[in-house]
Amino acid sequence: MAKLPRYVQERVSPSGDISYRFNPPQVLVDEDVVIREEYGSDLKQVRQIVRVHNAAIDTYREAQASITRIKPSSKVTDLINMYYQSNDFNMLRPNTKVDYRYFLTILHQSLGTRKYELVTSKMAKATYEEWVKRGISFANHAATCASRVYNYAIKMEHTYQNPWSKIERYSTPQRKVVWRHEDVIKFLDTAYSDYEYRSIGLIVQMAYEWCQRLGDMRTLQWSNLDLQGRVLKLEQSKRRANIELPISEELTSMLSDQAEQFGFQSYVAPHPRPVMGEYQPYAMERLSKVGRRVMRLAKLPEELRLMDLRRTGVTQMIDKGVPIGQLMSVTGHNNVSSVKPYMKHTYDAANNALTQRNVTVQSST
Repeated sequence: MAKLPRYVQERVSPSGDISYRFNPPQVLVDEDVVIREEYGSDLKQVRQIVRVHNAAIDTYREAQASITRIKPSSKVTDLINMYYQSNDFNMLRPNTKVDYRYFLTILHQSLGTRKYELVTSKMAKATYEEWVKRGISFANHAATCASRVYNYAIKMEHTYQNPWSKIERYSTPQRKVVWRHEDVIKFLDTAYSDYEYRSIGLIVQMAYEWCQRLGDMRTLQWSNLDLQGRVLKLEQSKRRANIELPISEELTSMLSDQAEQFGFQSYVAPHPRPVMGEYQPYAMERLSKVGRRVMRLAKLPEELRLMDLRRTGVTQMIDKGVPIGQLMSVTGHNNVSSVKPYMKHTYDAANNALTQRNVTVQSST
C-alpha cells in the first residue's frame, strides 16, 4: 500500500469506492493556514494539491518557532526579543533601530534575567540611578527604550503595568559650552594626521561646518552627497526634516579624498576596521570614546564634548546676525522656541546688534 501524504486519510464508501480527505490539526484550521477538504479518488492529483498545503504548514511552523513565547515565567530579555520581532520596532528607521538595540542591550545586561512581571517601579528606579552614573542623558535614553518595550507588552496584553512610566527622571542640565574655532582646527589636525582617526575627523568637520547632529554625520551615506554639485541632501533622524546644505570647497576636497578610500561602500565615515568583511558606522559610545582620545592628544580642554559642535555652529550663526528663518533652514527646526536653547549672550552678538542699529549720540554741550 502506497504511503499517503501527511494529514491525508483514505476513506472507503459502503460500495467499496476509495476517496481521500485532507484532515490537518484543528489549530492549523483555526489559524487559517489550511482547511479540511475532500479531494476525490485520484491519489496522484491529491499528492500535488497536498504538497502545497504541507509546504504552507511548514512555513507557518517555522515562523511560529522563531516567535518568542511570553509566559508568566518569561524574563525581561524575552520581552526585548518579542519587541524586536514586532512591527513597532521593524518600522523604525535603520539608524533608530541601531540606537534602540544599543540601549536595550544595556537593559538586558541590567535586568535581563529577571522575570518581567516582577520588575517593580522601585527596581526600575534603582536601575535608572545606576545608569545615571554613566550620564543623565544616557540614563534617560535607556529608560525610554525600556518603557517602549513594556508599553508594547501592555499592548499585547502580556502585562498591565509599565514600571518605567512611574520613575521620576532627572532633567539634563542645559549645556552652554562652545568650541573656539582654533580648538576645532587643533582637533582636525590631530585626527587627520593618523589614519586611525580619519573618519572621526571627518565626522567632526561635517558636524561643525553644517551644524548637524553627530548621529546623522556618523551614519551619513554617499547617496546623501552630490560632490559635483557640492550639495548635501539629508533627512534628519530626530525631526525627519529634509534639508539641503552647501558643501564648502575645503570639505569637498576632504570628502573627495575619503571617497577614494571608502567610496566602495555606503558610509561616508565608517569605522576604519571592517566587521566580518563589512564596514559599519561608529556606535555613539565608541564615537565619544575615540573622540575624547583625539581631544586629549590635541591637548584640548576637558570640558569640551563632541556634542557641543552643533551648538557651537548655531551660536556662531547667531553672533553673525543670521536671520532666524535662515538659521532654521540649517538646523531643521520648525519652531522658533526650539532654537532658543542655542542662543546665549555673547559680545559678538551684542556688538553685531548694536553695529547694525547704527545709532550713536553726542552731547551738544
